Amino acid sequence: MIEVKDLHLGYGKKKVFNGLNLQLHSGHIYGLLGKNGSGKSTLLRSLYGLLYPKQGSIRVLNYKPGDRLPSFLQKVFMVPEEFYLPDVPIDELIKYHAAFYPKFDLATFQKCLKDFEIPYEQSLQQMSYGQKKKVLISLGLSTNVELLLMDEPTNGLDIISKSQFRKTMGHIMNKETCVIISTHQLKDLEDLISRILIIDSARILFDQTIESIAKRLTFTVVQDATGAEALYEESSISGTAIVKENTSGADSKIDMELLYKTVMHNYEGLKKIFEA
Repeated sequence: MIEVKDLHLGYGKKKVFNGLNLQLHSGHIYGLLGKNGSGKSTLLRSLYGLLYPKQGSIRVLNYKPGDRLPSFLQKVFMVPEEFYLPDVPIDELIKYHAAFYPKFDLATFQKCLKDFEIPYEQSLQQMSYGQKKKVLISLGLSTNVELLLMDEPTNGLDIISKSQFRKTMGHIMNKETCVIISTHQLKDLEDLISRILIIDSARILFDQTIESIAKRLTFTVVQDATGAEALYEESSISGTAIVKENTSGADSKIDMELLYKTVMHNYEGLKKIFEA
């Protein structure tokens, strides 16, 4: 599906990637996490063919994204963090986009709009930023492409819409699709993604499935963390939240914020557990 080899890329003198290697496969919803400036958006743009490697190679669906071939673009859709939609009625927007994507499903698009409470007859000119974001997300989900890229898709959405986003994503996903979602809104991805990628210092620092994380780590809140042998801990109103090795064998519910903090603060300790 996706293979990145020895990727070197930057902006002017600033290096973003310096030898990045990565393999991603269909049938997963990847959560791409990292600090500001770590290269999340840059990676998505590179996979979409909007940025070109200075060194190394990118192959997506057996295409070189930078060639921007129509046959490639028909199989990929990107929901960027910053976007522009023309001030036209929704049906006119669909008229020009649907023809480009061979697997576009109007019924799916209309259902997504209904779930997001966006009237199909409404013009984009009359919409808020959040409403336009919902239209763009609905459009992306309706194309039925093989690779769907989303950069901070829940930014600008209210609490109810974020919940609906998770439900909609879960309902229409299929095993042939690869989805990569870059986000800082970690809670918005819980119960949605199947694999977590954490990028830092121009490399993939952490790459594990949800199942693997649940089997190897335990996320709990205790009143007394003394002797807990925690990989990471922090105080909360209800006690001390800790992340530690799962020695009981029972799957644990993952707290993505705590997982991210554990990776960033105790990578070596975490590495030993997953390499054991």
